[in-house]
Amino acid sequence: MTATTGNSTGEQDPRAREAGESTAPPPASTDDLARVAVRRATDHLLRTQDPAGWWKGDLETNVTMDAEDLLLRQFLGIQDADTTRAAALFIRGEQRDDGTWATFYGGPADLSTTIEAYVALRLAGDSPEDAHMRRAAAFVREQGGLAASRVFTRIWFALFGWWKWEDLPELPPELIFFPNWFPLNIYDFGSWARGTIVPLTIVSAKRPVRPAPFAIDELHTDPARPNPPRPAAPLTSWDGVFHALDKGLHGFHRVAPRGLRRAAMNKAARWIIERQDNDGCWGGIQPPAVYSVIALHLLGYDLKHPVLREGLASLDRFAVWREDGARMIEACQSPVWDTCLATIALADAGLPADHPQLVKAADWMLAEQVMRPGDWSVRRPQLAPGGWAFEFENDSYPDMDDTAEVVLALRRVRHPDQARLDRAVGRGVRWNLGMQSKDGGWGAFDVDNTSPLPNKLPFCDFGEVIDPPSADVTAHVVEMLAVEGMASDPRAGRGVDWLLDHQEGDGSWFGRWGVNYVYGTGSVVPALVAAGLPVSHSSIRRAVRWLESVQNEDGGWGEDLRSYPEAEKWSGRGASTASQTAWALMALLAAGEGGEESEAVRRGVTWLAETQREDGTWDEPYFTGTGFPWDFSINYHLYRQVFPLTALGRYVNGEPFSVKGS
Repeated sequence: MTATTGNSTGEQDPRAREAGESTAPPPASTDDLARVAVRRATDHLLRTQDPAGWWKGDLETNVTMDAEDLLLRQFLGIQDADTTRAAALFIRGEQRDDGTWATFYGGPADLSTTIEAYVALRLAGDSPEDAHMRRAAAFVREQGGLAASRVFTRIWFALFGWWKWEDLPELPPELIFFPNWFPLNIYDFGSWARGTIVPLTIVSAKRPVRPAPFAIDELHTDPARPNPPRPAAPLTSWDGVFHALDKGLHGFHRVAPRGLRRAAMNKAARWIIERQDNDGCWGGIQPPAVYSVIALHLLGYDLKHPVLREGLASLDRFAVWREDGARMIEACQSPVWDTCLATIALADAGLPADHPQLVKAADWMLAEQVMRPGDWSVRRPQLAPGGWAFEFENDSYPDMDDTAEVVLALRRVRHPDQARLDRAVGRGVRWNLGMQSKDGGWGAFDVDNTSPLPNKLPFCDFGEVIDPPSADVTAHVVEMLAVEGMASDPRAGRGVDWLLDHQEGDGSWFGRWGVNYVYGTGSVVPALVAAGLPVSHSSIRRAVRWLESVQNEDGGWGEDLRSYPEAEKWSGRGASTASQTAWALMALLAAGEGGEESEAVRRGVTWLAETQREDGTWDEPYFTGTGFPWDFSINYHLYRQVFPLTALGRYVNGEPFSVKGS
């Protein structure tokens, strides 16, 4: 467009041409770019708040959720054509050109995911002779066939007679009788694993088979020997010991006293029912809900029984229907997490603390505080409740991470009932302090959930099954304590010491719940500074140098999920993303690197501003969240909005308050 200088014709003033003067507007400064981006992002986030006060972005994982939903419907006999067609449309849309499926965007082909997706499409009517199906089956055979898949995949297939139950690791329901002090009791598992394993002990004991409508010989390397024996590990190794134990448990399955087994399954059923959420789900996540429905159904609960009826209804609420008619299943839903992060982002972007939408968000969060004991109280029976969970309805498993971030969010709101807010915050702080592990750090859901034994079980070949302290959760709790004026509290000091002790040699921190070292570092540096460490501290300077060293040429930051299994190659390396760039900026700004004098900050802010869409959003196909590092990855669709706004807001407005009342 040609600039005008008052000439009504819109042409350039000839005097300006003669003088050689440029009439193009001067390039926008980094500050100007940031302010525009903040305004756009703020407007977008305010538009997307639910009238009830919460925010929730889609939680995208991989097609195993969708495949297992169809397998569940097939097993229970509740298929319907519309759901099957919509699920198949989504699954086909996620298949790559080579016929495979991955567990995250741009990731390598995954055998078990490809197997489950393939069989789901067969249930939907796709022919094994179709080109896309032939490519998938060929990949499966090349990788060792069904026999090489993970245990969970083979459990699903055993339900239909595609795999032998006796060739699966044994999970005896008598495990429910083991006291809390006994090695390998159910509370040695992380909350997510515990909620899955208890119902699976019933399934393992019942060993049901409901014959499938077709064979899957094309997924075996040798259909004549579909269940080849796996090589035994030497008894001198842990693997060998636990495989020998598994062999003994298979023998026990054949001779287990009927009365004892029946009592164990009944106790497990009561345990399951007691933990059903008010919305019918279990723990607010899909896997425990699916296996709980199957287990109770095998014990004789009719599908119209209130427990199962509400359980199945809760699974339908995990469905996201897309404009093209496809149906994606979320593994869980994240409204509490999304709402507290959105509140922090808007407040740090400069929205008034008494803005009606922030007050509405605070009201919603206050109503979500968990006020009854859950599984965490097994290890802390005297501790009063007061945490927050991740989901809409989940009173059994509040977590330290959500609780810390909710407190940080609430402290940014000027609420008309300040006494109510103070009481809620006080309960949350006391609960988090009571959940500190003995080493000074904080896990996500439980205290001292660090036994090495659960991970040794042959059954546990997929994802984390324990919940030890992590740098990101510990950092968020330490930051919360600092904001509450408790930085000098010995418990906060132990948390700071834990963080300093767990810094990596290159200056970064490992990220348990976000990808990965960029997330860990982006979480820890602001916490340490808030807790009183000077920005000149050697740990802070090493973190800054590491972040500067891994900044991409385009000015952003990114980290591929492959940094979990291959840290030396992928740590801090990957395509730039909005959320990871924001995490790096949040750390650098906290470390005193703000202002245009910091080239790394200036380039990062510019990248965020220039990649923002006109509607105030960012695009982010990459997965930057985790359920289990590497094994189960998450694309939180709201991360791409809340974290860039937080970082840009802090760049424009300065760091948020660091101590209570400041």
